[in-house]
Amino acid sequence: MHDLHAPEHPIDPKVHARRWVILGVLCLSLMIVIIGNTALNVAIPTLARELEASTTDLQWMVDAYALVFAGMLFTAGSLGDRFGRKGALQGGMLLFLVGTLIAAFATSAAVVIAARAVMGLAAAFVMPSTLSLLTNVFPPAERPKAIAVWAGISGGGAALGPIASGFLLEHFWWGSVFLVNVPVLLIALVAGKVLVPTSRDPEQPPLDVPGALLSIAGLSVLVYAIIEGPTHGWASAETIGTFAGAGVLLVLFAIRELRAAHPMLDLRYFRDARFSAASGGITMIFFAMFGTFFLVSQYFQLVLGFSPLEAGLLQLPMGFVMMLVSPQVPGLVARFGPRNVVPTGLGIVAFGLFAFSFVGVGTPAWLVLVPALFLATGMALSMTPLTTLIMASVPVTKAGVGSAMNDTTRELGGALGVAVLGSVLTSTYGASLRPVTEDLPAQAREVAETGLTGAMAVAAQMGEAGEALVDAAKHAFVDGLGLAAIIGAVIVALVALSVRRALPVHVAGPVPADVPRELGTEPDATEAVAGEGVGPVDLTDLSGAEATS
Repeated sequence: MHDLHAPEHPIDPKVHARRWVILGVLCLSLMIVIIGNTALNVAIPTLARELEASTTDLQWMVDAYALVFAGMLFTAGSLGDRFGRKGALQGGMLLFLVGTLIAAFATSAAVVIAARAVMGLAAAFVMPSTLSLLTNVFPPAERPKAIAVWAGISGGGAALGPIASGFLLEHFWWGSVFLVNVPVLLIALVAGKVLVPTSRDPEQPPLDVPGALLSIAGLSVLVYAIIEGPTHGWASAETIGTFAGAGVLLVLFAIRELRAAHPMLDLRYFRDARFSAASGGITMIFFAMFGTFFLVSQYFQLVLGFSPLEAGLLQLPMGFVMMLVSPQVPGLVARFGPRNVVPTGLGIVAFGLFAFSFVGVGTPAWLVLVPALFLATGMALSMTPLTTLIMASVPVTKAGVGSAMNDTTRELGGALGVAVLGSVLTSTYGASLRPVTEDLPAQAREVAETGLTGAMAVAAQMGEAGEALVDAAKHAFVDGLGLAAIIGAVIVALVALSVRRALPVHVAGPVPADVPRELGTEPDATEAVAGEGVGPVDLTDLSGAEATS
């Protein structure tokens, strides 16, 4: 097994000189993946009409991407470390372009689902590569700041996708939402070819093939269980059996990794409170983010009656807040420590979710933005230090695997957010609407109870009598949204308390043997957050005591 505290190799001076330009290229590549994923949310009602897609079809358009992406992340990150991160990045973007073109010109829901799976496979190579290349390009002292920019782009970019999607849907055919990334993708490919350096694990260990296969199978089955849980029922035999199967595969994966001479994921990382607590925290941030975006986009369009473009624009302030707040977070962490900043951020996320539970059928759009801004602020406060803590917990030579862990927790959290909050909304919606639909013909009743879009389709065939159904369906949708928001708030609040308990007051980090430091010079707190310094490094706590070595 490799040394968890292996020294870092010096950065090439030419690479160091253009590190901020390289960061721009990496963030551009990251934006392609983020926008390509979130642009679909605003297009869901349009795809339902144009492709005659069922609710299950729509769910799989979203989830096929998540399923393949999550399943492949560890393997893709390990391949990037072994054979070259730049090649993984460039190859992933080319494959993403192929999936984008297939989706844009698809003639059925099944083809769109298949194309989204291809895009998920591509993203599994792109997203970990951007963070692992960043880690290898920036020196320890600057790494937290660079990660803050990366995290701000990953969060803020999620709000740009719906805007671009809404604009294209108003002016072009539905397939254009998939083409929004093509010009940017081509620019990123060329710039990456010229500017981004090649890097890989200098040890070049053999690929852990059994570990890779078990991780793909285990994570894929786990995400599938989460996705299908709402359809079959969380307590059904199918759901319990699928979760049990995922558990067996992941246990086998853990056994394999503990016994392997060159494990793909060294499970000793989880002994580090930074690694384990940060992984759980990121999962909950994306639980809230993806679940909220999925529900609120439909709320803006179907309840408040905004166009896709207007719905996208209403989510833009969240992106701005995340991109503005994220770069300020390393300074806050340096002053107060991650044990204080991260739970505070998660607490603000929980408050934002709770505030969402008060929105109604006639709530003004500007008032809906208030909880959204709390969500964005809390996410920005939490995301940067948690990402930094994960990357600080693994050797820089294994940055691809560390990045894959960071991205896996994001994707699992996102899938859970859509599945759990969506399931709560759907079940509450159906129960609230049932007294109104019980006199409808069986087929019409079934369609109306599948969702708000279905109720509107049924109402359109009922003439004036349909107005009462639409009104009842909107109130039922808002009831479900409110309960989902409360449940999400409770879950995130409990995780905030757990993270507060799990993160140590003083976070120690590994020491690169080849980083000279003058005698008596104290490391600054930013380096401590990144896991670098002389000896075990202590972070400042709320008392304001300075970091000591």
